[in-house]
Amino acid sequence: MTWFLGTAFNSDSMNEKKQRLEVWMRGPITGVPPILQPVAHTLLQVQEDISRLVDNDLSAQIWIQPKGMASIGFHLQHIHGVIDRMWSYAMDQPLSEEQFEALRKEGVPDETQTVEDLKSAVSRRIYRIVEDLESIPENTLPDTRYLGRKRIPTTLIGLLFHAAEHAQRHYGQLLVTVNFLRPVPKDNEEHD
Repeated sequence: MTWFLGTAFNSDSMNEKKQRLEVWMRGPITGVPPILQPVAHTLLQVQEDISRLVDNDLSAQIWIQPKGMASIGFHLQHIHGVIDRMWSYAMDQPLSEEQFEALRKEGVPDETQTVEDLKSAVSRRIYRIVEDLESIPENTLPDTRYLGRKRIPTTLIGLLFHAAEHAQRHYGQLLVTVNFLRPVPKDNEEHD
C-alpha cells in the first residue's frame, strides 16, 4: 500500500504517471503534522524503493557480503531495527530485550528468513511509524529525549529525522550491494 495525497491506495490503482512521482511529490500525508512530512515522505520512499529493488531473485544471495560489504539481509534488518529503536527513544522508552536481541542478530545469516519476510517487516514498521506520526503534537518536537544506554541528549524531532535519514542511507548502501550481486545483462549481440 502507498500513500498519495494523504490517502492509502494500492499501487495498482494509481496511474502510471503518479507511480513515477517520488513520494514527496505526491503531496502531504493526511494527519501527519506539516513539520514531520519529510520524515513520512522519506520513510515511505525507502519502503517503495526497497519494494522495487529487492525481489525473490535475490533469495540465494541474501546473506552474501560481496567484497566485505554488508549483506542484503543486514540492510533490511538494520533499516527495520533503526526505525524501531529510534521510535522507542522518541517515545522516551528504553529498548526492550526483544529489540536488543534483534540488534545482536542484525546481519547474522538466518536461513529461515526470506527476502519477502525481511521486506514485509520493513514495510510494516514503516507503515506503523507513519501512522504513529499523526499522534505527535508539534509542540513536543523540541522536547529532550535520550539516545541509547549512554543517554545522549537529543530531541524528539532529532530522533524522528535520524530514523528517516538513516533508513535512506542504508537503502543507498543496499542499492550498491544489490547492483553488485545482480548479473550484468549481456549486450545485444548481432545475430546472423
